[in-house]
Amino acid sequence: MVAIPKPVPMTPQEYFDWEEKQPIKYEYMNGQVFAMTGGTIPHNDIAVNLTVALKNHLRGKGYKVLMADVKLGVSEKGPFYYPDVMVTCDERDRRAIKIIYYPCLVVEVLSPGTEAFNRGKKFKNYRNISTLKEYVLIDAREMTVECFRPNENGVWELYNYGEGDEVTLTSVDFSFPIEMLYEDVVLEEVEE
Repeated sequence: MVAIPKPVPMTPQEYFDWEEKQPIKYEYMNGQVFAMTGGTIPHNDIAVNLTVALKNHLRGKGYKVLMADVKLGVSEKGPFYYPDVMVTCDERDRRAIKIIYYPCLVVEVLSPGTEAFNRGKKFKNYRNISTLKEYVLIDAREMTVECFRPNENGVWELYNYGEGDEVTLTSVDFSFPIEMLYEDVVLEEVEE
């Protein structure tokens, strides 16, 4: 058995410098880094379908639509994540090169390995972003979309969508049939 040394916590700047030299992306939370694993083709297809639709809907309206390779900073000190899709219309993000800090919409496509984290700790951290108006979880195993939005009291409410439903993303004033997200997608097998 090989002893693995306890990782030394990194500062955000150490993380940025270190990650630039790595062959894969890493998310950063509480001084620790976590490797981003490759997704499935259905996961990718769903993210692409949404990204294309958002880009077409928001063209010329002052929004930036970004996907998987763009880092999101919850704050200057982290955590730092790579959401599947995000949208920002904040002027402070307009000239960003490496990190977005002020999204209005964040979307994660769920996989069995990340679902609990996306619903739990990641969502808890995303709620600290003052500009965030909507957090969306899209299932890659069945036609299901969950939209979380803060109400007028700041309490996040859940809106569920399923087969045959019209999905509404209020943060970007966009409605579409849920089937659009799943166009040409072979859903992953759900384990019993």
